[in-house]
Amino acid sequence: MLFKIVIIALMIFMVYNLFRALLLMNKKPTPNQPSMTKYIGRRLMLSVAIVVLLLIGLLTGLITPNPRPY
Repeated sequence: MLFKIVIIALMIFMVYNLFRALLLMNKKPTPNQPSMTKYIGRRLMLSVAIVVLLLIGLLTGLITPNPRPY
């Protein structure tokens, strides 16, 4: 159960970073604001981390995939 909570938390943080990048894209740039690529890069790294965690979870048996239809 903890494994699934971690995956969901990472997905929520990924969506948060996506919206932060969207807000920066729509605002006028100021000299001291972080660039949009910072948030997009975080989102990419979180996506990779989620895929790796899902693969580890499947291989270790922490999560089970849906059965294939017949």
